[in-house]
Amino acid sequence: MVDGRATAEAGRGAVEILSRADLLQRRLGANLRDRLVDDIYDNAASLADRHVRVSTEEGRRWDQVVDRIVTSRLFGLPLMALGLAVAFWVTVAGANYPSQMLATGLFWIEEQGATLFEMVGLPWWVTGFVWHGTYKALAWVVAVMLPPMAIFFPIFTFLEDLGYLPRVAFNMDRLFKLAGAHGKQALSMSMGFGCNAAGVIATRIIDSPRERLIAILTNNFVPCNGRFPTLIVLATIFVGASFRPAVASAAAAGAVVLIVLIGVAVTLIVSAFLSRTVLKGEPSSFTLELPPYRRPNIGQILYTSLIDRTIFVLWRAIYMAAPAGAVIWILSAVSVDGQSLAGWMAGFLNPVGWAIGLDGVILMAYVIAIPANEIVVPVILMAYSGAARMVDVTGLSELETLLVGDHGWTLLTAVCLMLFSLLHNPCSTTILTIWKETGSRKWTVVGALMPLAIAFVVCFLVANIWRLAAGV
Repeated sequence: MVDGRATAEAGRGAVEILSRADLLQRRLGANLRDRLVDDIYDNAASLADRHVRVSTEEGRRWDQVVDRIVTSRLFGLPLMALGLAVAFWVTVAGANYPSQMLATGLFWIEEQGATLFEMVGLPWWVTGFVWHGTYKALAWVVAVMLPPMAIFFPIFTFLEDLGYLPRVAFNMDRLFKLAGAHGKQALSMSMGFGCNAAGVIATRIIDSPRERLIAILTNNFVPCNGRFPTLIVLATIFVGASFRPAVASAAAAGAVVLIVLIGVAVTLIVSAFLSRTVLKGEPSSFTLELPPYRRPNIGQILYTSLIDRTIFVLWRAIYMAAPAGAVIWILSAVSVDGQSLAGWMAGFLNPVGWAIGLDGVILMAYVIAIPANEIVVPVILMAYSGAARMVDVTGLSELETLLVGDHGWTLLTAVCLMLFSLLHNPCSTTILTIWKETGSRKWTVVGALMPLAIAFVVCFLVANIWRLAAGV
């Protein structure tokens, strides 16, 4: 009886303590953590002003003036979008001619190699497999990917080294809080622009397992470097071509920025959905201390952007492109009942492709390109070229002729392909990273199939609303 009474009294005491704590919490308000942090920094600033003497205050004042603008509620997000637009404009405007020169040179090497194989009497299928299949895919990956990456990555790394990316997280924190996610998700999302696998790993900075899982599952909705070449090429051909040459690059860059902003919006929408359903919970707060602006180290920027990022990503694309090129050449060269295997596969997928504004060849390219998004465009071009060899496309005008004139691509095709490229399933490297980071087969499957389902739904709605409005 004594033990029973003691247990009951202890229970009542615990209830009273919890009730008292709940009452005090309501009195203190929801922003207690913010007020505590403000008080700590106010006291620290007061102590520093009384006891620390600095030779000059100009640097600190300049930092504060800049931060009042770039992190303000009014200008923060528009300036972020404008900076992204400028980066893409420089990339689009600067990558065209180098890409064309690379394609011309690499395709010349293909011609010489194929001629040499024919001179020594090797079978046609050896020449086709080596030069018109495997090598051709490698050449296209290098020509299409290298110039944009060599321009965009240094710009991105410059902003990172300058100290601007934490300001991006600060500006995005309010939006992620409204979505029920963690503000640090903005940092992992920014890392996803370089590589979604790196973005998934970057979610380790989030302490809450629930919020970290939300960040992992939604990181795929920002386009990685492997998807930017496809977006840039489509925007240049279908959007830029609709404007005068003087503003074509700016229009194409604006289209890419719009796609990126759509990706950010989808990230927030899906995060809000997950945080209110299967991953329901209270969002945790955090304190983000903005580092001072730093003078960028040009040598470090060039090394990080060109060696650690451009060369690394390009090499990954190359060793993924080689087998993909071989596979698509075999599918194009081997015929059954008078039609190539690629033709049979594309025909099988064509009804699904048409329903979402694409075609069977594009869907087949995405199946083959699961190991790496970088090889989508080369695989599409190789599939369109037929069994013998891929046509030589050395510039955007030739590419536009192939896609629009020969295969009937329209603005609807380009819009749906850009949306599909943005939203579809992550590459195999990212899927493997999700499995390693979560240790869960269930969440790995969700992380792989949820974006694909969203891509199909969005493209289906866009295609059919477009056709309905056009009376097609």
